[in-house]
Amino acid sequence: MSQIDTAISPVIENFQSKFMLDTNIPLSLARNVSFQNGLSNPVSPNSTVHESLIDKINKKIENKETWFSLEFFPPKTVNGASNLISKLEFLGSGKPLFCDITWHPAGDPASDKPTSSMKIANVMLNYCLLETMLHITCYGQTRESMKQYLDKAKSIGVRNLLALRGDPAVGTEWQYQQNGFNYATDLVKFIRENYGDYFVICVAGYPHGHPDSNSYEEDLMHLKEKVDAGADFIITQLFFKAETFLKYVDDCRRIGIACPIIPGILPIQSYDSLRHICKLSKLEVPQNIVNAMEKIKGNDEAIRIYGIEQAVKLCKDLMQAGVLGVHFYTLNRDVAVTEILRILELWNKDTEPRRLPWKSKQLCSYSRPDEDVRPIFWSIRPKSYVCRTSDWDQFPNGRWGNSSAPSFGDLKDYHIFYSKINTKDCLAQWGSELNDETDVWNVFASFVSGRPNKNGVKITSFPWCEEGLASETSLLTDELERLNTQGILTINSQPSVNGAPSSDPVVGWGSSDGYVYQKAYLEFFISKSFLPFLVQSLEKYPRVIYHIINRSGDINLTNCTLLNPNAVTWGVFPGKEIVQPTVVDPVSFMSWKVTLKEA
Repeated sequence: MSQIDTAISPVIENFQSKFMLDTNIPLSLARNVSFQNGLSNPVSPNSTVHESLIDKINKKIENKETWFSLEFFPPKTVNGASNLISKLEFLGSGKPLFCDITWHPAGDPASDKPTSSMKIANVMLNYCLLETMLHITCYGQTRESMKQYLDKAKSIGVRNLLALRGDPAVGTEWQYQQNGFNYATDLVKFIRENYGDYFVICVAGYPHGHPDSNSYEEDLMHLKEKVDAGADFIITQLFFKAETFLKYVDDCRRIGIACPIIPGILPIQSYDSLRHICKLSKLEVPQNIVNAMEKIKGNDEAIRIYGIEQAVKLCKDLMQAGVLGVHFYTLNRDVAVTEILRILELWNKDTEPRRLPWKSKQLCSYSRPDEDVRPIFWSIRPKSYVCRTSDWDQFPNGRWGNSSAPSFGDLKDYHIFYSKINTKDCLAQWGSELNDETDVWNVFASFVSGRPNKNGVKITSFPWCEEGLASETSLLTDELERLNTQGILTINSQPSVNGAPSSDPVVGWGSSDGYVYQKAYLEFFISKSFLPFLVQSLEKYPRVIYHIINRSGDINLTNCTLLNPNAVTWGVFPGKEIVQPTVVDPVSFMSWKVTLKEA
């Protein structure tokens, strides 16, 4: 018997029997299920109705629930952008209500550069799955260029904008633009005239008055003009005393501004950054803060601690006065903000149940909120899938989409994600020497088993697995490790599941009152020399569906129908049709091959 036959035959048998539960569906549940053949438009129990950001804010206010939001700016370098992704992912785990990214006209903000505002917004929304607000400034722009910017923002799924005037280029003076954009009010009107209510619009408020206004009262009237033009809510510039913000809110209410007003909080993180920001904002720092900072300006740790204490006190004063939401200017740093949020008990540590097998949290991209079917090939790289398919013109809506659509296989390359790799860490985990093929096999085996490699380092990251091993992999660990040590290099798998409760902590998903099912699935690399033996072994299992391709595509062997997707995960829920969220689709498998080459 060949090596591959010895390795794979028992695995096929074990995979097909793993986690088979002798569970009968209750009659009351079965009565409410409409069984359909194939993949003909099942209705998901997780179908999402679009809830706008302003609706979320108003709901928080109505229910007297606290929340927080975070602001970031585009880094200047690609490495900086890749590091920001890690911070976004970490801070996103605390469940901010939304995050925003600033707009820098000098940095080509609407381009596809990894450091552009538009690109970071795309990453924030579609990769990190965060409710995203994009800053956009209008001074010096034509109506045509602004329309292009807004169309592009809409095309990537952005639904929230912070509309700002912006400043003239350094060394130039502000000049009135005939038939152009002169104030943020002009931009708010333009957005509403061209896009209706598609975008939620935020505008800036200045508790000390805008530095270019003749008076505080005049600035308040300009703010009211922005709100009357269609702005939904306000975020303020930084301030240092709670009474400053509270008076500002009272003054706004006095002149008829009724929309939510969110305080902007800047945690002091360094002496120089505070001075620089206050200079740009034309703000005066209270003398007590100046005196305290002067004493510790050479001690970074002391300044950080002082900044956290000041921000916590300011937020507590605001919250005691009835403020529910706070917006933090992070300066792209996470340590201080995280500590502040934990002290204030705003950091959300609760984990949500899986709504679908491949989606750990609700997708925020409103261009595809009801997407509830995906090919299993991308189950191990869900974030990459969302971003790399963002230009497809069709998405599944209750069924796997039309694989003949013109852009179906056109995977957009987001090389920024690959730049996240830390070369030093990778060499430590994967090894710096390649003596023979068993060195590669052992890396795969160490990853699936969770055991340290030969150098005593645990492998925590892998090119084909974005978020670590799924919990259900633990049901297959022994089989997967044995396969990998024999040169069958596994990159994706799932055990067979027959009627497990949807509340099961390992394989469950969806609402807690259903049952879930899975076909056994295994995806792996093998040497071309193994191929004849693999095909020979598979002939003994006529019920096993297979699809074998190589890098160049000149080998394409399968026993399935090329144009018909095959459901490999499904669920039964009261009052719903069969839900089939994960499929094997031969056409999309060819697209997945491109991703495998790039990983």
